[in-house]
Amino acid sequence: MTKLQNDLEALGLRNGDSLLIHSAFSSLHRKISPKDFIDGVRDILKNGTLLFPTLSWANVTKDDPVFDVNKTPCCTGFLPEFFRASYEGAIRSIHPTHSCAAVGGNAEWFVCDHELDSTPVGANSPFRRLREAKGKILFLGCGSCCNTSMHGVEELAVPPYVFGDKMTYTLTNRDGKTYDKVYTTHGFANTSQNYDRLEALLPEGTVSFGKVLDADCVLMNADAVWNTAYDYMKRDPLYFVTVRDNRS
Repeated sequence: MTKLQNDLEALGLRNGDSLLIHSAFSSLHRKISPKDFIDGVRDILKNGTLLFPTLSWANVTKDDPVFDVNKTPCCTGFLPEFFRASYEGAIRSIHPTHSCAAVGGNAEWFVCDHELDSTPVGANSPFRRLREAKGKILFLGCGSCCNTSMHGVEELAVPPYVFGDKMTYTLTNRDGKTYDKVYTTHGFANTSQNYDRLEALLPEGTVSFGKVLDADCVLMNADAVWNTAYDYMKRDPLYFVTVRDNRS
């Protein structure tokens, strides 16, 4: 077993896990190719499923509201873009701003129905399904503030900042069919996200910290993320954000 795989197992990954990775690939500080890294993770998961967030909100905008599931690049970094565009077998969910790509045993189930949602992280999103599958979320060298699953919790708790305007997007699916769909976007006006506050709140045994190669990592159980964050947000809708005062 390689050092990469030893580190992943020590952190808490196991055969059969469904795993979503948020990443800063440069944090590994090693001469490892993205394919070798992904292959190493899959060797640990074996029959499990590997997912990456392939969000495209920075590329699919009000001025250019066009999303092609096969072509639109993601804005979540080097590793997700390699996975989406170049890793054999990876398939992507259909959503103009908050898609995921997946490979492995349950990949099709994770991504197949995301196009049915009319919000970014709705009931059919891969993020919600990761909760249902009792999967795990790995933050690889990027800190846990970039936790997109928290947007799904916010959609359930409906704090005052979460939803924005409705927009019409033009979507192209895997088969090349193009159609328009209206979505309710996220708002987040005058807020800064502090999702890393969740680390200290999760129950014992549902979060772990360690190194994967040279990257500082956090591993969280997805169902604990959703359950704990929802409980805190219902008591205080602003618990995981800072509201900015923009008055001059």
